Amino acid sequence: MSHPHEIPNQDHGLIGKRIPLIDAFRKAAGQAIYTDDIQLPGQLVGKILRSPHPHAKILSIDTSRAESIPGVHAVVTGKEATNHFGVLPVSQDETALAVDKVLFIGDNVAAVAAESEEIALKALGAIQVEYEPLQAFLKMEDSLEQVPEELRLHPKTVDGTNIHKQVEQEFGDFDEAYEKALWKKRQTFRFIGVTHAFTEPMCTIAHFDADERLTLWSATQVPHYLHRALAKVMEMPMHKIRVIRPTVGGGFGGKSDPFPHEMVAALLSRKCRRPVKILFDREEVFYSNHGRHPSKIEVALAIDANKKISGLHVDALIDGGAWGSFGVVTTYYNGVLANGPYRLPNFRYRGRRVYSNKPPCGAMRGHGAVNTRYAYEILLDEAAHDLGIDPAAFRRDNVLPPNTKTINELRITTSGIGECIDRAVEASGWKEKYGKLPFGHGIGIAGGFYISGSALPIHWDKIPQSTVHLKVDLDGGVTIHSLAAEIGQGSDTMLAQIVADVLGLPIHFCRVFSEDTDTAPIDLGSYSSRVTFMAGNAARKAAENLRHLLIQAAADLTGYPAEVFVLRNERVVNCTMPEIQVPYLEAVRRAMKDCGALQTSGCYQAPPMGGKFKGAAAGLSPTYSFQAFVVELSVDLQTGKPKLHDVWAAHDCGKALNPLAVEGQIEGSIHMGLGQVLCEEFAYNKGNVLNPNFLDYRTLSPMEMPRVHPILVETCDPEGPFGAKECGEGPLLPILPAVSNALFDAIGVRFYELPITADRIWRALKRKKKEEAKSLV
Repeated sequence: MSHPHEIPNQDHGLIGKRIPLIDAFRKAAGQAIYTDDIQLPGQLVGKILRSPHPHAKILSIDTSRAESIPGVHAVVTGKEATNHFGVLPVSQDETALAVDKVLFIGDNVAAVAAESEEIALKALGAIQVEYEPLQAFLKMEDSLEQVPEELRLHPKTVDGTNIHKQVEQEFGDFDEAYEKALWKKRQTFRFIGVTHAFTEPMCTIAHFDADERLTLWSATQVPHYLHRALAKVMEMPMHKIRVIRPTVGGGFGGKSDPFPHEMVAALLSRKCRRPVKILFDREEVFYSNHGRHPSKIEVALAIDANKKISGLHVDALIDGGAWGSFGVVTTYYNGVLANGPYRLPNFRYRGRRVYSNKPPCGAMRGHGAVNTRYAYEILLDEAAHDLGIDPAAFRRDNVLPPNTKTINELRITTSGIGECIDRAVEASGWKEKYGKLPFGHGIGIAGGFYISGSALPIHWDKIPQSTVHLKVDLDGGVTIHSLAAEIGQGSDTMLAQIVADVLGLPIHFCRVFSEDTDTAPIDLGSYSSRVTFMAGNAARKAAENLRHLLIQAAADLTGYPAEVFVLRNERVVNCTMPEIQVPYLEAVRRAMKDCGALQTSGCYQAPPMGGKFKGAAAGLSPTYSFQAFVVELSVDLQTGKPKLHDVWAAHDCGKALNPLAVEGQIEGSIHMGLGQVLCEEFAYNKGNVLNPNFLDYRTLSPMEMPRVHPILVETCDPEGPFGAKECGEGPLLPILPAVSNALFDAIGVRFYELPITADRIWRALKRKKKEEAKSLV
């Protein structure tokens, strides 16, 4: 609802402008403060003893030798903090340290705080632990069977197995659609796990001070959820805990849980009454993982006589590792987020997430939707090819219209998928290239669909999903208080841009404080592409409330009615008589007359939506983004090595508040998606991570990046801030299948397993050559 003093045609001076991120120069100059940069007086080094077994009972732990080492100030074990926590209230299965048994190689067993890293490591070596190894569940299929209670990885599982969560949904009649289909196919797809590969390792500092108040600095995407978890594990009231998020060196979902090491640092600090820092080395980051789930996904697709999609069946088996994390949500998302961007009249889904004795999986960019999207888009391409239809035209003919509902009752407002396809096709020269390029050179297309924040918060209470406070004092600077976590995606810039635009100010008037739970109101954090939509709406409301105060002050000073004033260019201007103006600072000081500093708030809560069936809340979002990408590539026919030349990336972002930032998010998503489709593998041997470093875990190098041509499709969502939707995760989804479809166009081979490495392409070419030779005999 607009404010009564809002002038509908007020100029939006900053919206849609290419604005550098407000923290960019600080980061480039090396002046940004990361958690590891912080050094408190008397600070100790914390280190964690990790399990050498994938699954074992802890029979005894003797810490006496470690405690006697000079320079060791505290040692803690799991028995000292047995309360369970987790990011989801429905899946609280983690403890700070293992209590009765360990669940994966690298699991936390005990921890020390010492005066140096050398002393801390010596102390870890002095801790004696007696284990009784248990059967390890290392394959997803092993966790499907019923097992004795002592072999269940957690007390709450499905029917005595090690299945964490099982989802079964059906809408319409898939069997009938499949039986009557003109074209149909079932195919199994396999995906190895991948991890976030962020630059900054996990780091946290805890200080339990003389006032018995706990302050925790941590590289986190979710200060609010960390605050809640600390209160539970430490058995302290929330007002006695302060969480501070310094600059974060990349997250991508990998820092969106409250983590055991954060609890451990707090426990150590409380025990020795000294600040304690825990900084992971790169190997420890890999053992923490929380990356994308390894998956086995069977997809069945039906196309009817009118060459329309008539049915989709998804059966997803996903490996969650040792803990729940976001796994309940992941289990739903693997199915429900397949209900776009195309019309789908019949849909069946079974999802099973299993516990296993491997490092836990969690949320990673494009959470829950990436692997199923790959499988779906590959079969769509196969259908189009077999039916003799252009794959781009086939997708275009099946798109979801705007202002509709999917069969599982996801509410679609704006939908730019048709325009995305049209513009990507036109920009890439698709019609002149598809099926016409020489052997070894190909072009492919794929679509995407993703949420702009979850419509229902994780904790089902009445607290708004995002709140923003503004304060203006005598100097006229606008202080923006928000707990939306800036993790490099540009959320601080977005908040400043929206507030400055509403108030008619240059952006340098705004300063954003989004780090500290003591000063910032509740925001649920940076995950599920929620920040621009939700925190942006809250910031706009707070700014409109502040604008009302300034306009009223101008009306008081001039005697003209408030309804005729707008804010622009650091002035409050009478839009009917532009010569009547009040300078911004003069309006601020008049508005302060009876109240001192000006303070306003704005908040966002998603409107009611969704069905009544079990799991109806999963995938609900106030709005959805849409994508269509075209990839052009070539293959070295001697080595199988692919070379990507160009990506035309059309993304429906609603309204591009800052095109520079949107383009950066598209390019970053493409880089991450190319890593998964072409080279990244989180590999295991008997539960041990084989490649826990950046030498052996291969990511895409800058030299391998193609030319990226971002295409911003603006549908101006009616509920987004100035029409904006998400742009941080959706652009990852289409790049994987677009590459694979381009490979088919280039060499005539489909790939049902990722990553598609050069050796796999070479072997596929060799098999193809043999098959062609046989057919000639």
